[in-house]
Amino acid sequence: MAVEIGSKAPDFELKDQHGSVVKLSDFQGAKNVVLLFYPFSFTGVCTGELCALRDELPTFVNDDVQLLAVSCDSMFTQKVFAEKEGLEYPVLSDFWPHGEVAKAYGVFNEEKGCAVRGTFVIDKEGVVRWTVVNGLPDARDLNDYVKALGAL
Repeated sequence: MAVEIGSKAPDFELKDQHGSVVKLSDFQGAKNVVLLFYPFSFTGVCTGELCALRDELPTFVNDDVQLLAVSCDSMFTQKVFAEKEGLEYPVLSDFWPHGEVAKAYGVFNEEKGCAVRGTFVIDKEGVVRWTVVNGLPDARDLNDYVKALGAL
């Protein structure tokens, strides 16, 4: 089961594509967070989703909002992927312990060993205010995130 709306978002500490530690709680009191889990870097649907966010970056990374993308790929994979696609927002590695954060959010597919397409909009108090979980092949609509952020 995915983390439910109205519940406290599980805190985590993961490395981004540059090896810097990113903690969800660091944004508490300062920014709303769009936390986006995706299956694998370098795959078609995932690349399309993350590049669409890149193309609308001012909507998702600004004084009020921070985008965090997470997959179970290694930090080194995330680095090459982010550089290749021009992703300037944090691309986090949930590699080891494998999928621990995806499991905490209820979006880890044990059979495939990866996160499914789960998105959580977390307010400045650290509470989940909106969520959507799609299957592995089903792309998300980033306009839904915009609407969810507008409702905060």
